[in-house]
Amino acid sequence: MVVLLKPGFQLGESTGDSTRPLARGGTARRGTAAAPRCCGCPRPRVTSQGEGNRATRWRWLKVVFLLSSAAVGGLLGWSYLSAEDGVTEVLARHSENLQDKFIEIPCSEDYDSHKRFEGCTPRKCGRGVTDAVITREELFQPLSLGKHFVNLYRYFGDKIQDIFTEEDFALYRDVRQRIQQRIAQAFGISSASMYLTKPTFFSRINNTEAKTTHDEYWHPHVDKVTYGSFDYTSLLYLSDYTEDFGGGRFVFMDAGSNKTIEPRAGRVSFFTSGSENLHRVEKVHWGTRYAITISFTCNPDHGIGDPVLM
Repeated sequence: MVVLLKPGFQLGESTGDSTRPLARGGTARRGTAAAPRCCGCPRPRVTSQGEGNRATRWRWLKVVFLLSSAAVGGLLGWSYLSAEDGVTEVLARHSENLQDKFIEIPCSEDYDSHKRFEGCTPRKCGRGVTDAVITREELFQPLSLGKHFVNLYRYFGDKIQDIFTEEDFALYRDVRQRIQQRIAQAFGISSASMYLTKPTFFSRINNTEAKTTHDEYWHPHVDKVTYGSFDYTSLLYLSDYTEDFGGGRFVFMDAGSNKTIEPRAGRVSFFTSGSENLHRVEKVHWGTRYAITISFTCNPDHGIGDPVLM
């Protein structure tokens, strides 16, 4: 801790003359009357100008120390928060109930290196968030599946019947179609030109230590680079920020200022998948964060069908 001192003040310094004690036998200083002797009487305390200066100086030092401590503590706290997430703007708070919020941003050049599909490949880029796609009541069923941390396209044959029912898939198809239509509306394209693509998966994230690099979900990435088929990405959140888990916010890493979405059960966030939407997820500090990633491509060769029971 650095303690700032007023100019000329030094710890242990004394200013002014100290008062000499009376000489033995009662001889006083020149110009002062001798005090009568009193055996056993306590000597009166004489406060010098130097002692008064020292008391004042120590009071100032205490004030400076307290102010310095507060300033350093505030700086450390600000530095910690800045290092933790760098967030300067919250796009969607957990406490908000948003019908539709959309922000248009310039498209990157990522799409130029892929085959373009007129009427679908992004020419208008951006990010959106809505709480009006799925009700909280509808969440009970997908949440029960999400706890298994399963990939919908991992199971085949008889095994899929042990995990999912036709009702599960019917709900999934309905939600997927609603999200697809909402994305098409926001970006001014036809939903018929969009195709579901893989991977589409449930995610279950907690504060368990990562065992493989694949488990390190918090690294910044671009979906179009990580998954070449992605053109539009969406996430359906199944749990609540600050109630079911801490940390785990979704962060868009913009130049100069990051923007965050606080998950809310039933909330859907969506965005174009290019590097205009570089993003990451904060580390989850406690609890469990559930979400479903549903992504779309404009290339029919990369499209997949909805999962069905065999």
